[in-house]
Amino acid sequence: MIQRSSHEAARQPDAAPRIAVIGTGGTFAMHARDPFDWIEYSESGVVHSIDTLLDTLGELAPDVELLPVTFRALGSVAIKPDDWVELARLIHRTAQNDPSITGFVVTHGTATLEETAWFLQLVHGIDVPVIVTGAQRPANTAGSDVLVNLRAAIAAARDPLSAEHGVLVAMDNWLFSPRDVTKAASFELGAFESPGFGPVARVEADARITWRRGAWPRRAAANAAPWFDRAIVESNEAMTMPRVDIAMSYAGADGVAVDALVAAGSVGLVSAGLVPGRPAAAEIAAYRHAVEAGVVVVQSSRAARGVVPSQAFLQRDGIVAGGDLAPVKVRIALMLALTLSDHAANHAERRERIQSILQTL
Repeated sequence: MIQRSSHEAARQPDAAPRIAVIGTGGTFAMHARDPFDWIEYSESGVVHSIDTLLDTLGELAPDVELLPVTFRALGSVAIKPDDWVELARLIHRTAQNDPSITGFVVTHGTATLEETAWFLQLVHGIDVPVIVTGAQRPANTAGSDVLVNLRAAIAAARDPLSAEHGVLVAMDNWLFSPRDVTKAASFELGAFESPGFGPVARVEADARITWRRGAWPRRAAANAAPWFDRAIVESNEAMTMPRVDIAMSYAGADGVAVDALVAAGSVGLVSAGLVPGRPAAAEIAAYRHAVEAGVVVVQSSRAARGVVPSQAFLQRDGIVAGGDLAPVKVRIALMLALTLSDHAANHAERRERIQSILQTL
């Protein structure tokens, strides 16, 4: 069912939305050297703070109070799991310290935006929405999408239906679920897609939102699952994410990469398998050895719409089925599951528990 939201009808009288805007760097914050510097703009060395950007961009929504929050000025190719944890903690802390905040916008580089958004979705524990957005072209270039994407993100952050989704990605006037969104093109403005599912909503020309898909139906169940101890993320204690790697299968692939990743300390491996959702024949022995060594292996597919159900060969080899999650999304879920799971359990019990976790996602 299509739903259209009206900001005026939803908002209480005299209650202007207060939206915290967290800047993390990326193309969104970079300064190009000329109007058509759409590729190598990072060479300028100039990265604007979120305060400067909001001042420069003017009043995107005169009836909304925007609160700039500084994080780290990072290119998205430099984002690491530790940054995800700190960003999630900043969101939680900011919401806790200021209960009047009605939503969050996170500006982010697009190279790893889908991964950050999925991590934030899995650890989301506040009652207001978090909208992650980015840009394909810096603000001072021709045809920049900075202003359009920020306007769309603000519209989503103030929409009452967004809270049901927890975290959303706003790009090119579309809203996507972090679970299935991916960056499908390098430089196009419409680079983000949700293969097999499509966007959840469209931001209209007047900034109203037309909703076309309901909230991720298993979000509440996943966040309430017994493996998930949100207190670990919300605390100030050190949280070290375990090493989980992805090995890509291709014609002629052997076990060298798998063996090397295990030797490097991987405690979890995601097999981005050939399109049926299987590793190359010469990789199989290496994955079996990894499982015997206590590494949790999850079988995924490199296909954009790949699905890996539980199968006899996976059960025989002690490998977890990745379902329809993309390899990068499986990796993040597995990292969290290994962080929060009982390492005292034997290998078979841990695999069963992680299989159960992935099925809730």
